[in-house]
Amino acid sequence: MSESPVSGDHGELDDVREFLRGSLPFNELDDELLNQALGQLHIAYHPHGERFDVHSPNPGLRILRSGAVDIRDTDNKLLDRLGEGESFHIGGLNADRGDVLALVIEDALVYRLPDEAYQELRRANRSFDRHFSTQRSRRLRRAARYQPEPNTMLEPVRTVMSRDLLTVAPDASVQRVAMAMADRRVSSAFVVEGEALLGIVTDRDLRTRVLAAGRDVQSPVREVMTPDPESIDAGQSLFATTLLMTQRSYHHLPVLEDGELAGIVTTSDLILARRDDPVYLVQHISRQTSAAGIQELVSGMADLMVHWVNGGMPAQQVSQILTAISDAVAVRLITLAEEELGPAPAPWAWLAFGSQARAEQLLGADQDNGIVIDDSVADEDLGWYRELATRVCDGLAACGYKYCPGGVMATTDAWRQRLGAWQDTVRGWARTPTNDAVMRVSIFFDIRALHGEFALAGELQKVMLSQAQSNSIFQAALAANALDSRPPLGIFRRFVVDRDGEHRASLDIKKRGVLPVTEIARLHALAHGLPEVNTEARLTAMAKAGHMTMMDSRNLSDALHYVQRVRMQHQCEQVLAGDKPDNYVNPRSLPRLAREQLRDAFTIIDEAQSAVRQRYRAGMG
Repeated sequence: MSESPVSGDHGELDDVREFLRGSLPFNELDDELLNQALGQLHIAYHPHGERFDVHSPNPGLRILRSGAVDIRDTDNKLLDRLGEGESFHIGGLNADRGDVLALVIEDALVYRLPDEAYQELRRANRSFDRHFSTQRSRRLRRAARYQPEPNTMLEPVRTVMSRDLLTVAPDASVQRVAMAMADRRVSSAFVVEGEALLGIVTDRDLRTRVLAAGRDVQSPVREVMTPDPESIDAGQSLFATTLLMTQRSYHHLPVLEDGELAGIVTTSDLILARRDDPVYLVQHISRQTSAAGIQELVSGMADLMVHWVNGGMPAQQVSQILTAISDAVAVRLITLAEEELGPAPAPWAWLAFGSQARAEQLLGADQDNGIVIDDSVADEDLGWYRELATRVCDGLAACGYKYCPGGVMATTDAWRQRLGAWQDTVRGWARTPTNDAVMRVSIFFDIRALHGEFALAGELQKVMLSQAQSNSIFQAALAANALDSRPPLGIFRRFVVDRDGEHRASLDIKKRGVLPVTEIARLHALAHGLPEVNTEARLTAMAKAGHMTMMDSRNLSDALHYVQRVRMQHQCEQVLAGDKPDNYVNPRSLPRLAREQLRDAFTIIDEAQSAVRQRYRAGMG
């Protein structure tokens, strides 16, 4: 097909320039290099059915202005499908994939950058070069992790830790240690012997383990210290430090450099670093005496999420923070209820299910929770747990965590059972995987204990894993569920959106993008008996155990992170506009580059679903 140089007309050049600025990877070029490329472009029309291979005339980089092209191998297997704004270089593809060809599947208008000019741009701009030397998933990974501005939460903990450490010998008396802490005006002391860190003693330890217990103040400090305290490396981020201290309810955390004690970080240090850090919220949540007080503290979470997202925090960290806050709310409501109701009649645990269990919550999350009780509890004592469940679930609702429409809450008898009854329920779901059972599994099999006897949750998970791992029919039912929500891509990788109703021209990015990945990760993890619950942790564990390639694991993880980022940004825009956050995104509202990256993410998810269909086809019949 004959081609001609792009016109020198200013109007046309401006149009082509703007087109390239919105296309990967030309957006990486400065004005000089972009104009250099413009001056060498040719344009041609290519009809449906035309092919390009290594023997085609006029080699170079071809950029689709309109139309669509399939990239196929010699066995006619579809490797990729390209649309408007995407580009390909047959020579480069062949070097990477073996013999491939490009087939025009929809009449196309194509800009061609001659091979010499294309190679010159690759030499002149590293980002431009990297786009073509790495796979689509690597480009998607950079987009998902892009951070527009520095974020304090990503600074190393060494920037806020204190190096003014008080160290004492293990045989020093409690009184001497307390006097030294008072003289130095510090709230903790490290118990060391030689170079070894044996333990830590804090103001709280002196109050609870010495004064309140009536212990002799001449006792050696080794008897009241916390032995072998958990620590964190000085290079770890404030986010990682905050998350660890939040989850473990630590107020003091030793910091190591090169394996040696170098400093200490306290909750006060983190609060001073940024008052919008979750440790600030969590610490104050733990001090509230009513649901109303907690509600007031968490009422500004939407604004905090906007701050974190706009500050460049990765999507997975934002969801972990939001989950840590909801965990703290639930735990505080539980302890308030326990204070009013008195001690539990028998050991028990409060369970989080679904996105909270996976540490993947966003705004507007429903409650998904339950209670598991030790089998020793007497029937007449079960009312204690019912009353506690009512108080906690009502408190969560008052704090903005909506009642579950399906009743998956500890207030429902079926989700508040003895351990043995829970285990029988799981076995029943596995033996008869009805649609209702599979729906419940998709919530319940993501399980994490928040409070109480954690071992009860562990015993329950053991039965869950053994039932799932040994039952191919059950796995097939889970596979069918994982394939139920397909990524919203139609022919030529066009977005499939709602055509009418309240969400016309939009797609449900949670249902069509997030849930398929979580369903796939859960299916694979259960089928191989892996205990991880967080989606990314499941994908990583699958790769480490050899049940999934590292490339597939990372691709799916990157796709999830990018979809979640788009979802969060959409919700942030709604918060700023004063609207109620939802999951319905209009693809046309996204910048062109974001649309292309979202297509890449959905394509990866679609490929993962195809692999599920092949892997579990026998059990599906």
